[in-house]
Amino acid sequence: MMKVVGPVHKSDVGGVVLNVNDEETVRREFRRMIQIKDTHAIMLAQQLRGTEVFIGAKREGFGKKGTKNVRREGQIPAVIYGGKDEPIHFSVDAREVKPLIYTPNSYIVEFDIEGKKETGVMRDIQYHPVKDYPMHIDFFRVVPGKPVAIDIPVKIVGNSEGVKAGGKLTVQKRKLRVSGLVENLPDELIVDITELGIGKSIFVGDMKYDNLTLLNPASTSICAVVITRAARGAAAAAED
Repeated sequence: MMKVVGPVHKSDVGGVVLNVNDEETVRREFRRMIQIKDTHAIMLAQQLRGTEVFIGAKREGFGKKGTKNVRREGQIPAVIYGGKDEPIHFSVDAREVKPLIYTPNSYIVEFDIEGKKETGVMRDIQYHPVKDYPMHIDFFRVVPGKPVAIDIPVKIVGNSEGVKAGGKLTVQKRKLRVSGLVENLPDELIVDITELGIGKSIFVGDMKYDNLTLLNPASTSICAVVITRAARGAAAAAED
């Protein structure tokens, strides 16, 4: 069984079981979801309230045949690893994990896999190279008292001085990777752009958050205000 906790803290994902008996049906579902801009996944992600428990199962066969059979049943092969315990290979329902995949949020995921309780963060998703549906998910195990690395969404706040002067705000990083204890992880990282002028940027090295370590390079640009053609023309006219 699997319980999903998010975003980062104590909400949970409600899910719908997808009963299919062939791999092509699973592929078709994910293609349809992509074509409609993941509306259903977004709807599910907005329902991250209450508590739901989902069925997960250990996997014994790890070859191509074994994983193909798992996907044919509407499941996605997965693994959780890290810490001192051995990796656990299991499968999750393709329909249930859509809110984890097609959302800007990040989640701490709690598992009950055949009686063994685990907590992890989603670390990597492997997609089909042509049909673009998820083929495998990696989760990194969360160990109590140990920092965890996770990508947290950035929230831009404030009315930039540069934008008021005619500039245009551009955002280069929608998420930042941080390290911290689970209880200290925020739902979002606030970036205040109020004093950001035209031609100026905010870098990772400019930001500090309590009880968190930013793992992106300090020189990484989060956002900037660039001068627009109209603003440049207005400035030139003013000089004349």
